[in-house]
Amino acid sequence: MDQDFKMNGCCRGLCAKGCGRQDKQLNTYDYLADIPGNSEATDLVEVQFKNTRKGYYRNTNQLPLEKGDIVAVEASPGHDIGVVTLTGRLVPLQIKKANLKSEQDIKRIYRKAKPVDMEKYAEAKAREHDTMIRSRQIAKKLGLEMKIGDVEYQGDGNKAIFYYIADGRVDFRQLIKVLAEAFKVRIEMKQIGARQEAGRIGGIGPCGRELCCATWMKNFVSVSTSAARYQDISLNPQKLAGQCAKLKCCMNYEVDAYVEAGKRLPSREISLLTQSGEYFFFKADILSGMITYSTDKNLAANLVTIHAKRAFTVISMNRKGEKPETLSEGMGSVSSKTVDLVEQESLTRFDKRKKKNRNRKDNGKRNNPVNENAPEDSGAVENKGNRDQRKRNRQASVQKENRDFTENKKPRKNRDGRNRNQNQNPENKNGGTETESKKNNEKNA
Repeated sequence: MDQDFKMNGCCRGLCAKGCGRQDKQLNTYDYLADIPGNSEATDLVEVQFKNTRKGYYRNTNQLPLEKGDIVAVEASPGHDIGVVTLTGRLVPLQIKKANLKSEQDIKRIYRKAKPVDMEKYAEAKAREHDTMIRSRQIAKKLGLEMKIGDVEYQGDGNKAIFYYIADGRVDFRQLIKVLAEAFKVRIEMKQIGARQEAGRIGGIGPCGRELCCATWMKNFVSVSTSAARYQDISLNPQKLAGQCAKLKCCMNYEVDAYVEAGKRLPSREISLLTQSGEYFFFKADILSGMITYSTDKNLAANLVTIHAKRAFTVISMNRKGEKPETLSEGMGSVSSKTVDLVEQESLTRFDKRKKKNRNRKDNGKRNNPVNENAPEDSGAVENKGNRDQRKRNRQASVQKENRDFTENKKPRKNRDGRNRNQNQNPENKNGGTETESKKNNEKNA
């Protein structure tokens, strides 16, 4: 155990004696530490061990103990090694909070830990992981429906505590005999819950922060699905369950505020009557007091969002036999869209955008001259082929328009009423030449 967290003295008039060991949820701030004579007020001391285990002991030898001191305390059998985390007047209050039934549970402190004690302590801690793996294998061979989550050795190595999880009662008498023969120590089995196991293992929650059970929570309160119903949370087991496979403890944090705010809303069973029709409850924003009504009892049809005050006004009018023209009568337009501060800025505003110059016909060769003999890459060849194809398509379309124009154009006539095209053509319709046509014209004259 290191003593880096140990703080002594004051700096610039600010004392840090109240700050104890910051070890997850077991830390307690001593707000009475700066009072003179606080440490001599009582001989009770709080000592912390591995993970979430701590105990209260009497300093019968009147040792000068401070926060962070490593001490050897009484155990059954032998002794254990722990760290002092609290002294003074606040310890009796913590004992009262822990609900210790008798003073016989309070044992005494032997001494401050010696180098020999620390060597034995280090040897015992080094065996914990291997012991846990082997004990799991033994429990599996015996066919016991239990999971051994952690193993903690006593400071002197004479005792081991096995923390296990089980859905029901487990008969582990045979397991204790096998474990005692395998590890040559005294065995103690201690059942813990799924939330306590998650607190011992630790992890990151869906909120991005460390688990509450691994940081500050000491007492675990039962969580029910009614907390989700009060807050209008979707009853999806995958979203409501935490890493311990139980309902999230954070569902109880705001349920009181939602229950209090829900009392200021009308009942969901009451429908509102207007001249245009009947409106049924659809959804509600409990904290803001906005309620959305629908003309269909089961579907979202003609949704209208009004404030709770307006809903109570319409209900009182219905009880008097009156019906308003619309639900939103006398109210301004209510925007059902929530304001999101993040959507004000685009997430891609820092990305570099490539500018495309589609109007340039030189394909970027104006500022970047390229050697004509150099081989073209695949992209340049493809662009050149596309340009040639577009050029041929344009030429074909122009030729088609010219043909359509000549076919639809009417022939112009001369003064004598004959077609101008007949005089220009070397052959007439009958297949004669130009001289023959002249002779025919003279005879007719």
